[in-house]
Amino acid sequence: MSRDLDSPVKMIRVEDLTIMKNTMIDRSKTALVVIDLQKGIVGRQTAPHAPDVVVKNAAALAEACRKNGMPVFLVRVALSADRKNALHPVADAPMQFQNPPPDWTEIVPEMGPKPGDLVITKRQWGAFYGTELDLELRRRGMTTLILCGISTNIGVESTARFAYEYGYNQIFAEDAMSALSAEEHALSVNKIFPRVGLVRKTREILDDLSGG
Repeated sequence: MSRDLDSPVKMIRVEDLTIMKNTMIDRSKTALVVIDLQKGIVGRQTAPHAPDVVVKNAAALAEACRKNGMPVFLVRVALSADRKNALHPVADAPMQFQNPPPDWTEIVPEMGPKPGDLVITKRQWGAFYGTELDLELRRRGMTTLILCGISTNIGVESTARFAYEYGYNQIFAEDAMSALSAEEHALSVNKIFPRVGLVRKTREILDDLSGG
């Protein structure tokens, strides 16, 4: 049944989120897109899920997708040494850039990359603009994305908004993502993601991928 997109979205407590048993993931047309699980970002404190929990759940999703022959995209953010390819619009609370350690952009080893994985390097929050992500997805016949990573309300949400406008179906693994605060995470999970896709738990996505 369709829903009026202008109607209010009912608040959902993160701890109450459960998957519908009829998600019915089409493995031949679904890809996993993991946002910014790299050493320089996973080292930060996040909420409501700690980084090690996010990585553990995302790694489980990646392994399940690989076993099902589904593409795994590992997205990372990297800027040039002079930061001239960074965004610098005027803002009340602009991003602060520091000199990162040499391994800042490296994907955490729990995630890979493993043979067959595709690594996408972006220069801003979202994974679509200025990258080959859309091309790689479309030429592989992908129509649905499973999204996870850090940060929920920045990298994941920015990617999700583009994906929605590009016409992709989306499944959000709520406990395989996190933000700098529980409030930021909850805002995306409660208000934004339900309007552009399906919000689900990692365990139950795994159950769907392991069934039949």
